[in-house]
Amino acid sequence: MINIDELKFDEKGLIPAIVVDSATKKVLTLAYMNRDSLEISIQKKLTCFWSRSRQELWLKGETSGNYQHIISITADCDKDALVVSVRPDGPACHTGTESCFTNEVFESDEEENFSLEALMKLIEGRKTDKKEGSYTTYLFDKGLDKILKKVGEESTEVIIAAKAEDKKETVYEIADLVYHVMVLMIEAGITLDDINKELASRHVIDKKVKQEKMTQ
Repeated sequence: MINIDELKFDEKGLIPAIVVDSATKKVLTLAYMNRDSLEISIQKKLTCFWSRSRQELWLKGETSGNYQHIISITADCDKDALVVSVRPDGPACHTGTESCFTNEVFESDEEENFSLEALMKLIEGRKTDKKEGSYTTYLFDKGLDKILKKVGEESTEVIIAAKAEDKKETVYEIADLVYHVMVLMIEAGITLDDINKELASRHVIDKKVKQEKMTQ
């Protein structure tokens, strides 16, 4: 772990900080820190930046409530830029959007931009805005018992494929299971963020256990 003294601030005493959602890995914003704001960020475990327009320190979320809880801060190879991984309480942008980066300049048509978050929104849309002929809408119409039955069936299929040591089939069945679990999550009002936070809390516990074992 490097020391703050090793970082290279520019002639104005600033260093760019790229803020990334620790769960989704989505870039939220690009801001600047000086030594004071970086020290405050580390001390409070909340992002604090230097406003170049107002020429003052500003703690993100102090007025909006959209704090960014710091998970880690990493410097690049030249030590003149930072990536700040955070757990945001709300939108990063002053316009109310999740990320400041919303104005698309170019997107290749050679690769489809897929994410679990996008799939989750699509599934949710099939519940709130029902589409005739949609299998997802069919599951929501049938209700919780039907959804649970499918989760059980897909779990069994995963076990069978894995037991047969068929990687391709196992991947296929796991994808089916993940989809049906996501349908269950929407039905139960559970978000991906809920799962991320639960897994993150277990990671912290596991890390503490490892540290305790190392000190014994």
